[in-house]
Amino acid sequence: MGKKKIIVQNQEELIKEREKVDTKLQKEVKIEPRQRTTEGQIYIFSSYNNTIINVTDAKGNVLTWASAGAIGFKGAKKATPFAASKVAETIAERTKKMGIEKVKIFVKGIGSGRESAIRSLAARGLEIDSIKDITPIPHNGCKPKKPRRV
Repeated sequence: MGKKKIIVQNQEELIKEREKVDTKLQKEVKIEPRQRTTEGQIYIFSSYNNTIINVTDAKGNVLTWASAGAIGFKGAKKATPFAASKVAETIAERTKKMGIEKVKIFVKGIGSGRESAIRSLAARGLEIDSIKDITPIPHNGCKPKKPRRV
């Protein structure tokens, strides 16, 4: 089979990667006057591959969004709780700039970033009104296949 090459990141490469992520976090958000509100809804979708967070107003109109891939994480790193917490930090900063202080959180999916995203939003000073799990669950499943005729 041959020898496997083991890739080890040194401290400089880790610092460069962290700086790349931090520069993507600093994106400015344009806020339209009609979007000014103090209450909003945050939808966290966490899959095995990525974490996506949407911020909406009370009617459900999307105000801003962020994902682990958009911030700069690639491959398997997108699915980590660390990436989800970074996404939540960017969302918290953007919502503060918009003037949203009180939020309802809706969590969907089965990924590892669910809990860390909620904790990060709470740590950033957002007032969490409620947390609701909206993951779809099959009630009776699909219809089974017909028996095979031989």
